[in-house]
Amino acid sequence: MRFKAVAAQFLVICCALSPSLVQAQDKPVQLVGLGDSLMAGYQLPPTDSYTAQLEAALKAKGMDVTITNAGVSGDTSSGGLARADWSVPDGTDGVILELGANDALRGVSPDETEKNLDAIISGFQKRNIPVLLMGIMSPPNMGDDYAKRFNPIYQRLAEKHGLQLYPFFLDGVVLNEALQLEDRMHPNTKGVAVMVEKSTPTVETFIKAIGEQKK
Repeated sequence: MRFKAVAAQFLVICCALSPSLVQAQDKPVQLVGLGDSLMAGYQLPPTDSYTAQLEAALKAKGMDVTITNAGVSGDTSSGGLARADWSVPDGTDGVILELGANDALRGVSPDETEKNLDAIISGFQKRNIPVLLMGIMSPPNMGDDYAKRFNPIYQRLAEKHGLQLYPFFLDGVVLNEALQLEDRMHPNTKGVAVMVEKSTPTVETFIKAIGEQKK
């Protein structure tokens, strides 16, 4: 009994001297969604954006996570590169990176898009911030030649940097008008819900990998 009392007292003292240790165990995983209008939630209430719906879905599964929305409508890969450092603060546990759709719409050289995304990823890796890469596909009106140059970008970058890749961010939405806004380019609230449902397993794996790296 004396041993148990001493042990209990020792534990209390340790906790009092090292509160940060206890707090660290309770800290939620901090993610940032860096992207364009598809990430930002174009014309949708903030609570209906991809990051908001994804956070809610993960919390419903019992995962302690917060996801900051750093999506900017109209952003290109070059714009994302220019703001990557200040959009993702130190201490971020992981980034969900989704950029390139506006590059394709504007006919930006796929080589330039790949160069910019490569620089964004390298910058995060230098800061020890893991990246989950969301793939984008060229719209049909850009033609087959452009698509052949643009679409493989994400797989190459994932292989080069050892990243987890979600192949197509708009999977399940792009051909379904009922899940799109009137512009037939952006998802509506139901469309975002489909994107979240399809991508959640990949995000869960990403979060678990972050936890393993911290051990």
